[in-house]
Amino acid sequence: MATKSRPAGGAGTLASRLGDVLRQAILAGQFTPGSKLPSEAQLGETHGVSRTVVREAIAALRADRLVEARQGAGVFVLDPPSPASPAPMSIENIDYARVSSVIEFLELRTAVEVEAAGLAAIRRSPAQEEVIIDCHYAVQSCVEQGKPSSEADFALHLAIAEATNNPRFRDFLSMIGKSVIPRAALRNEETEEDQAAYIKLLAEEHSAIVTAISAGDEEGAREAMRKHLRGSQARYRALLREQRQFVR
Repeated sequence: MATKSRPAGGAGTLASRLGDVLRQAILAGQFTPGSKLPSEAQLGETHGVSRTVVREAIAALRADRLVEARQGAGVFVLDPPSPASPAPMSIENIDYARVSSVIEFLELRTAVEVEAAGLAAIRRSPAQEEVIIDCHYAVQSCVEQGKPSSEADFALHLAIAEATNNPRFRDFLSMIGKSVIPRAALRNEETEEDQAAYIKLLAEEHSAIVTAISAGDEEGAREAMRKHLRGSQARYRALLREQRQFVR
């Protein structure tokens, strides 16, 4: 853990790799249950990455229930989950290739994440607000560089769930996973202009959510998240209708 690692790639890739390094260290016993992880600054210095990357990596470890953040104290290692223990929640019969499955999960996400956004607006700590903003800019960075943004997008939604300070919201999103983050290109025949317009719209929707949460606007945050997720539902329903036009 003493040598610096500087993997190539975007913020999402760096966070994934750092998360894997820390996960392996925890499972190997280098960080024992109950021990405190090094600070964000120390991890960033050791691995040659930004604090944003460190926070995304830690968020992934929290989702795997390997660590927990204690406000004002740091991040602590939890007892590793027993392989024999079943997951507390599971989702069956998911076919992510089917548009209808994506719509179903977007509806479920809307029911949960609208409330999460409102709670985050009134409960978030300054540190959690900073993570949300960092994740928001990480999504924008992926878009500007033309790189896949689903991982950074999911990290943003996870950061909002974390800011509710109710771990069940985070658990819910972790259970579903980033596979249900809508794709930037919904149709193979979309032009670059179509995709650019879609990405610009998503960026504006994210910005409205983050701005409302940062301002402590509970109802504004709910409405912005509702608009974002219902907009995604509408886009997928339009795609579903187009697919069914060919069914006789």
